[in-house]
Amino acid sequence: MVKCLSLKFEIEIEPIFGTLALYDVKEKKKISEDFHFDLNSDQMKGLLRLHTPHTAISTLARSAIFSITYPSADIFLVIKLEKVLQQGDIGESCEPYMVMKESDSSKVTHKEKLEKLRLQAETSCSRLGRYRMPFAWTAIHLVNIVSSVGGLERSDPDSDSERKGHGTWNERKKKGFERMSVGEDMCNFATFRPATLTVTNFFKQEGDRLSDEDLYKFLADMRRPSSVLRRLRPVTAQLKIDISPAPDSPHYCLSPELLHVKPYPDLRVRPTKEVLEFPARYVYSPHTTYRNLLYIYPQSLNFSSRQGSVRNIAVKVQFMAGEDPSLAMPVIFGKSSCAEFFTETYSPVIYHDKSPEFYEEVKMKIPANLTDNHHLLFTFYHISCQPKQNTPLETPVGYTWIPLMQHGRLRTGSFSLPVSVEKPPPSYSVLTPDVQLPGMKWVDNHKQVFNVEVTAASSVHTQDPHLDKFFTLCYVLEEYSFPFRLKDCIISEANVEGELKASMTGLRGALLDTCVRFLHQLLSKLILLIVHPPVIAGQIVNLGRAAFEAMSLLVNQIHKNLEGNQDQHGRNNLLASYIHYCFHLPTAEPAMLPTGGATPAYELPIQYATLSRATARPSTLHLARSKSISNSNPDLASTPTSPDEEVQRIIASKLLHEELALQWVVSTSTVREAALQQAWFFFQLMTKSMSHHLFLSSRIDLPRRQRFPDRFVDDIAALVGAISADVAGRYHKDLELVERLNSSLAFFLNDLLSLMDRGFVFNLIRSYYKQIANKFHTAQNPSSLTALRMDFTRIVCSHEHYVTLNLPCSTLSPPASPSPSTSSTTSQGSAFSSMHQDQGVASMFELSVPFRQQHFLSGLLLTELSLILEPDGEGVFFLHKKAISAVHSLMCSHDADPRYTDPQVRAHIAQLYLPLIPIVMDSLPQLHDFTDASQARGRHAPAMQDDGDPDNGTISQSVAMAIAGSPLPHAKAPNFTMPTVAGRQCSSLSAECSRTLLVSFLWVLKNADAALLESWVSDLSVLQINRLLDLLHLSVSCFEYKGKKALERINSLTFKKSQDMKARLEEAILGTIGARQEMVRRCRERSPYGNENVRWRKNVTHWRQNTDRVDKTKAETEQESVVDGNLATEASLVVLDTLEIIVKTVLVSELKESVLGGVLRVLLHSMAGSQSALFLQHCFTTQRGLVFKFPEMLFEEDTELCADLCLRLLRHCSSSVGSVRSQASASLYLLMRQNFEIGNNFARVKMQVTMSLSSLVGTSQNFNEEHLRRSLKTILTYAEEDLELRDSPFPEQVQDLVFNLHMILTDTVKMKEHQQDPEMLIDLMYRIAKGYQNSPDLRLTWLQNMAGKHSERGNHAEAAHCLVHSAALVAEYLNMLEDCRYLPIGCVTFQHISSNVLEESAVSDDILSPEEEGICAGKYFSEVGLVGLLEQAATSFHMASMYEAINEVYKILLPVHEANRDFKKLATVHGKLQDTFNKIYNQSSGWERMFGTYFRVGFYGCRFGDLDEQEFVYKEPSITKLAEISYRLEEFYAERFGDDVVEIIKDSNHVDKNKLDPNKAYLQITYVEPFFDTYELKERITYFDKNYNLRTFMYCTPFTLDGRAHGDLHEQYKRKSILTTSHAFPYIKTRINVIHKEEIILVPMEVAIEDMQKKTQELAFATHQEPADAKMLQMVLQGSVGTTVNQGPLEVAQVFLSDIPDDPKLYRHHNKLRLCFKDFTKRCEDALRKNKTLIGPDQKEYHKEMERNYNKLKESLGPLITRKIPQLYRTLPAAGLQSATQRNSFSRSSLRRGDC
Repeated sequence: MVKCLSLKFEIEIEPIFGTLALYDVKEKKKISEDFHFDLNSDQMKGLLRLHTPHTAISTLARSAIFSITYPSADIFLVIKLEKVLQQGDIGESCEPYMVMKESDSSKVTHKEKLEKLRLQAETSCSRLGRYRMPFAWTAIHLVNIVSSVGGLERSDPDSDSERKGHGTWNERKKKGFERMSVGEDMCNFATFRPATLTVTNFFKQEGDRLSDEDLYKFLADMRRPSSVLRRLRPVTAQLKIDISPAPDSPHYCLSPELLHVKPYPDLRVRPTKEVLEFPARYVYSPHTTYRNLLYIYPQSLNFSSRQGSVRNIAVKVQFMAGEDPSLAMPVIFGKSSCAEFFTETYSPVIYHDKSPEFYEEVKMKIPANLTDNHHLLFTFYHISCQPKQNTPLETPVGYTWIPLMQHGRLRTGSFSLPVSVEKPPPSYSVLTPDVQLPGMKWVDNHKQVFNVEVTAASSVHTQDPHLDKFFTLCYVLEEYSFPFRLKDCIISEANVEGELKASMTGLRGALLDTCVRFLHQLLSKLILLIVHPPVIAGQIVNLGRAAFEAMSLLVNQIHKNLEGNQDQHGRNNLLASYIHYCFHLPTAEPAMLPTGGATPAYELPIQYATLSRATARPSTLHLARSKSISNSNPDLASTPTSPDEEVQRIIASKLLHEELALQWVVSTSTVREAALQQAWFFFQLMTKSMSHHLFLSSRIDLPRRQRFPDRFVDDIAALVGAISADVAGRYHKDLELVERLNSSLAFFLNDLLSLMDRGFVFNLIRSYYKQIANKFHTAQNPSSLTALRMDFTRIVCSHEHYVTLNLPCSTLSPPASPSPSTSSTTSQGSAFSSMHQDQGVASMFELSVPFRQQHFLSGLLLTELSLILEPDGEGVFFLHKKAISAVHSLMCSHDADPRYTDPQVRAHIAQLYLPLIPIVMDSLPQLHDFTDASQARGRHAPAMQDDGDPDNGTISQSVAMAIAGSPLPHAKAPNFTMPTVAGRQCSSLSAECSRTLLVSFLWVLKNADAALLESWVSDLSVLQINRLLDLLHLSVSCFEYKGKKALERINSLTFKKSQDMKARLEEAILGTIGARQEMVRRCRERSPYGNENVRWRKNVTHWRQNTDRVDKTKAETEQESVVDGNLATEASLVVLDTLEIIVKTVLVSELKESVLGGVLRVLLHSMAGSQSALFLQHCFTTQRGLVFKFPEMLFEEDTELCADLCLRLLRHCSSSVGSVRSQASASLYLLMRQNFEIGNNFARVKMQVTMSLSSLVGTSQNFNEEHLRRSLKTILTYAEEDLELRDSPFPEQVQDLVFNLHMILTDTVKMKEHQQDPEMLIDLMYRIAKGYQNSPDLRLTWLQNMAGKHSERGNHAEAAHCLVHSAALVAEYLNMLEDCRYLPIGCVTFQHISSNVLEESAVSDDILSPEEEGICAGKYFSEVGLVGLLEQAATSFHMASMYEAINEVYKILLPVHEANRDFKKLATVHGKLQDTFNKIYNQSSGWERMFGTYFRVGFYGCRFGDLDEQEFVYKEPSITKLAEISYRLEEFYAERFGDDVVEIIKDSNHVDKNKLDPNKAYLQITYVEPFFDTYELKERITYFDKNYNLRTFMYCTPFTLDGRAHGDLHEQYKRKSILTTSHAFPYIKTRINVIHKEEIILVPMEVAIEDMQKKTQELAFATHQEPADAKMLQMVLQGSVGTTVNQGPLEVAQVFLSDIPDDPKLYRHHNKLRLCFKDFTKRCEDALRKNKTLIGPDQKEYHKEMERNYNKLKESLGPLITRKIPQLYRTLPAAGLQSATQRNSFSRSSLRRGDC
């Protein structure tokens, strides 16, 4: 929308007039008509008052609405200014505007000049006021406005403007079809921010460069940076305009014809004009309003050779109705501030130019019926600008003209005309100026000197020869005006038929653009010719076939060329809207009936577009009127002349639908092909025609069979048969066509169900099925055939009276008198005569013949579904989806349908879908498994293994035969072969499909009649009931409420659901769903992926979905979670009802007790999920009822159920919702009570409850003990107030139990506190487990909790030990229960795995006997349980790389497998053992396996609570540095107590508690190593041995007597601390208490002995290493004999051996040290010898050096070594002496205990 606000020049002296228009530079086309505006002040307007006495309000518009169908970056808004003609050329008249400035206004000269100019202007205005001259122009590049001002989302204006301008090609193509309503610009032309511009620079017009060609050059130039235009001197002015997107319905708006467009509230307000667009390319849209405009563009004139004074030339244009000057018609639109219409107009004058160019546009509104006399007259005048004496103002200097009609056609286009000097002679208007009339004088010798262009925008004149001819001939026939001259041939009665047929064939040559514009008239005319064949010379001429051909080709052409303009069903919008709004049966005049009564044949005649008499074209297009059935008399072209003709008319008129059907059936080749391509069009045409016919002829009340004649019925049957055959025959060649054809046919049959006899239509459906079925045998890919048939079925079933069509209320007995609808299907009986007709309930639940006869459509649908779901069928993913969503969407529509709200009605509807239940039961193995993802997929396989009972509610054999009488190729094999493919992966359904299927299944269960379901369940076998229970179990998992968080993690499922939700809401809004709305709905249902033709699915491309998913508002997510929650509750309640029904039947039959476990399992499963309080309330009630009715199920048979139930109840006892808590506590209390009543104690429940609580505590993160305590209190209260049992021991036992539970809870609270401290947490669990020493089940529970925790943390060795302990515990009790030779004899057997296991020994018999009720009842207390635990332990050991232990585990397992002759298991075990031993062998050194690092941690300070003054050995992952563990513990405790509280004691000395700050927490951490006695080392050989079963650890602390840590050799002491732990590592926890600490203090000499022994050992190792390592050897040698270091050993010898010690206690040590040195020197010698063999020539010198050093050392040591202490040898006998020298140089016995 452009609004002109103001125009100001530096000087204001005269009126200025403006024109706006849009130009497309790229297309070089003017793309809008001119808009004229006038922003002059009243004073200026006053100057022209003489010339414009009257001003029409329509010419005062200052704002205009432009429409741009094809936006591009090349569009300019061009503004041209004109002023009143004055003397002097354009340059002169612009001069003052360029020179004079407003700022100079104070100067006197300036004022004088201005005054002078004003006077000049005034004289010009008064004298030349009606003429204009060009003045200045400028242009605005629209893209800059749209992009720089900023659209809605703008990033960078450059690139963006490019993008916006062009769009993708496809986008543009599409835009063309969606022709915008006036003024709605597209691209970003529709959404930019409004801008107000001030244009300051105008370019002065050049007299010789005014044509449009020049303008395009200027505009192209403007876009270049160095524009030539920039150099010109501008005319400075200020033009302010507003540019904004047009509003949707602007007020005070005038159409291009100046008609008022609503809303137009006030006639006195300045209007806005809609500017007519001349689109850059074709726009395909039909005329919907009357328009008849003519535009004349004078372009150039060449008078250079014309003599006389011809310089200031003006062209006067007139529209003449005849030759008399008074016949000029007032049809020329006024410009601005003038009258609305004129009879003449002048072009602007260019001063002193003999061959001017023009840019004028003359717009005319021409009459509808033009004659040959109408013409355009151009008169050329010379205008004298200076007022001279006796010179007239205007002198005519030439004449020329254009006759508008030629051969009945409007003449438009470019004309080059000769100009006559004199007035043309009479009757010139019939001829063109090109004819040289005698005696006329022509300018320049009759040369063509004047160029002019004429264009029309008309809904009357087609401007296309083919269409013109066709319309003219139709007119001739209607008027019956023979003979008629058409161009050069005369049309007579004889040749009119041929000509008409030729003109119809010729239609395909017409321009598509024009055909579309006149589409409605064209089709209506063709239909008229079919319905009322013309009578020529008394003969009826049958044009039906030609018209049908023309129609089908036209429709097809429109379709092909306008591909983007289709709805999701491939229907072209133009054609669809024609049928919907414009088409109706053409009616003849009311015929006189034979009785003489004056009732017309059709009581309501319908107006249709007629041809006016005077011209060969439609007089007006009554499209607006034709939308409603008008009651006025038909405006018919002719009146019958005689009664004869009247009769002929009646005979001649035919019914459109009958003709169409006939023509279609008999059509051949191309026509048939074209009709097939657009079958929907003809089908809809027939449907509308039939319904009109029924309505108008009041046949709607007749019985359906009598509504249509048999001939028509046969045609329809033939047509449907032929099209079905096409679908079946061509589906692999052109799938796209066949898909369209198939759905068109389905919609047609759907419509026929409303109009014709239903039995007949059902027969048609059957014939379609037969055709498809016959093709199945030879089909290349039957799945696409199935898909087609599925689509067909779904469309037919979407009928608004689908339910009624299925006869829901009748029973399944064969009808006594066949109703029309079944009579047509009973013929199938013959095909199935062999089947026995069981009339029982069972047949209502299977697709039996009676069911399919009775409920025809739902039978079809369910048959399709069951075939597609067959596990070995061809069920491709998209087929599953199609079939399931068809059923689902039907149910949605029933559910939302207000007609079906009554529950009884619902029950009847559900009856139509009963077979769905067995179908879904059969497809159970294929459903997506919604239960825990970690479980294997074939979860349901066991339920099917022994499915040996063929009659288990599966679909009867007849399914395979479908509805056709012939069997389909994959007739079903007997069902019991199925288990071989149990849960076949290949055809399993996607989660989305399964979900939809389950929704449908639950809907049927919910709405079906309960009594019916009961009697059905009572007939099912146990196996089938179990399968049903499995299905219910799955349903519960499927619809479990995931919570808002899960919804926000947008997964595809919830997204799909929200779509469904939308669909459901929409349905509720749509109410009853008619076929068309169904179409809308089904397009939503079509698979967004799948291999379907994409064009069907324009609205869901992948990117759309993503945006849909991401941009959900908060409210939407809220809404979605609410819907989700409601759905979950609803689904669970339906499951609950079904369970109740199953229980009821069990009660009655008493045969199927085995099912009850399954029922309870489903119940427990539903309790386990997150459920609403509403559901739980009902669920608990059912559960209590179940327990009450069948207590033995819980208390005598399977313990797991009882355990599960206890766990669930306890979980709900800790719920935060009060009502749930009270329900759960009541259930729990009654459970105990029940148990007590059965066996007088309730050990089992007691046991299970305690175990459940333990596992709940151990595993659940978010568990609230406060709530649980309240529930326990409730239970206690129940027990105290239970009058019946007050005197029994029951209340006491309850109290006892509750007390136990409280204890567990207390531990729990502690565990909660230590959640972050893994060691503490495990300690606690350990303590709890220890507390249950006499309750094996509970101990087992806690051991497993611990194993779980360890695995989580990656402590696999500890986890393995927990499992071994569990196994030992189980073995201990199994041993008590049964004496089995091959089972382990309790814990003892496990000793080899770990010495710790003995603590699992059973408590003595008198305390606990496993036979007692409720003890050792868990599932692990069995042989299988034991095996399972050991297997798990082996796995954990494997993960911990403790392969040696695996062998020990399997030693226990093997006898069990051997006894059971389980060779498969044995093979596996031996395989694993081989693997294990290989690993041990390959990693023999053991360094590849890191087992752990040990640290002593001491805790000091009261802050630590229980831990104060405790010492532990911690086992950390291997290669943990001291710094790491220090950091970890310090961080952890700092976080707990505060940074400044925790301190690490850096040394390993004794800690004196009194010296510590009592407010701080101290940690002492020391690295310790495993310590072994000498005798132990004999046993512990391998690396594994030295790292397994560790109980003693050692660390050393050096010290001197004066308190320093280190000193000289003679004062260096050392303390060795040996720690013993309470259990051996690895154990079931990672830190173990230190229970014993022993210290050994070494005196300096002993320290020296240790050092020397260590050196000697190193030397020995290096010398004997295999393979030899020279480097290592040299290093050790260097350290022993090198010059620099010989201080080492030598100094030791000198300090300790030079003197005999004073203290006799040290004699022994002295001697020992002496012997050490002896050994040392010998080892050095060996090493040197070895080195000599290893070195190369380059190292000889080095070796010699070492030898020299060695000799020196030996010399120095010699005297010291030889000196013996006489006292030692004197007392010993000879033998003793021997032993003293040979004794092991260093053993623990030689060390003295801490006695120094």
